[in-house]
This record gives sequence, C-alpha cells and structure tokens, in this order.
Amino acid sequence: MVRLKNRYLLVNILYPEATALPSSKVPDVVAFNQPTTDDLTPQLLIKAVREAVLELFGDYGSGAIAGSLMVKYLSPATSTFIIRVTRAHYRMAWAALSMMNTVPVKAGKKCVYRVVRVSGTIRKAEEEAIRRAREMMLRAKRELGDQSAASLESILGKPKDNRPVAVDSEVLMLDASDDDPADYSSNDDG
Repeated sequence: MVRLKNRYLLVNILYPEATALPSSKVPDVVAFNQPTTDDLTPQLLIKAVREAVLELFGDYGSGAIAGSLMVKYLSPATSTFIIRVTRAHYRMAWAALSMMNTVPVKAGKKCVYRVVRVSGTIRKAEEEAIRRAREMMLRAKRELGDQSAASLESILGKPKDNRPVAVDSEVLMLDASDDDPADYSSNDDG
C-alpha cells in the first residue's frame, strides 16, 4: 500500500494597513498581527485558495489540488492557519496564497498571506505556530514596556473563559533540530 505524502503549510495573515486600531499605544507588532474576523471559516478559506489556484494554474492546478486541499487548523485570534496539500503540488497552493490579498469574507480587509513554515508533519507545523504566538506576545510585552497584562487584554481581548492573559518572562528555547536550515528550504520535493 502506498502512503500519501502531504505537506502542511503554516500561514499567517498580516494586516499592513493598521487602520482598525486607532490607538497610538498599540504596539506595531500587535497592529500588524491583529486578530482576524470570526466570520472567516475553513470552508471560505479553502474556496478562496481553490479560486486563486484556478486563476493562476487553470484546470490543471485546480484538479491537482482538489482532492488534498484541507484546512487542518484555523485560529482567528492569532490570524494563523495550517493547510494540508499533496507534496507534489504544495508550491501551487503557496503561490496562490501569495497572490491573495483580501480576507475571503464579505467586505474583507486587505491583507497579506505569509507562509512561514512548510512541514512534512502537522506536529512540527503546530509546534511552530505555538512558538510564533509566544514570541509575538513577548515582543508585544517588550514594546509596551512597563504596562501590565491588563493592557494586553484590552488590545487582544480576554479569553472566552474570562481567565487573565498569562504574560510571563520566560526565555524561549529552541531545539537544535528545529533550527536546521535543511527543514526550511529544499531543492527537491522530498
């Protein structure tokens, strides 16, 4: 039996036009990585990617990714999602994401889709998403300076279970295996 080989693309949605956050006290990192609307669903996202692939690569591209394209994770709070696509055609999905420029909802905002990690396993993509979310919170805390976690809650909102946002000063550690440049770029499809 043949194992189907997939690639998982970790994608951030960035908002270069930070007009939705009028306060000048908002850190730049938070304004650029602001939360996405809750109206964005995995179905809308897949539909938009398929339309972009069809526009760029025609019927061949649309048929090539049709069976394998799937949203595995979507977080509007961090504007992050993970999509799965076959290993042979992940570059088509990547190109389509690079050409998309709005959030696929009614009256969607202008945005940029940035593929930050291509992985062979969903586990590594999830670990990278968690690492990046922590790193963004620490950068926002540094930019806020002496202000407390309450100011971060006012910017990012409280969690649904009304727990306070945890802001800790721990240092992030990376495994040597996660920092391997061979994981990020490869000349072959392997």
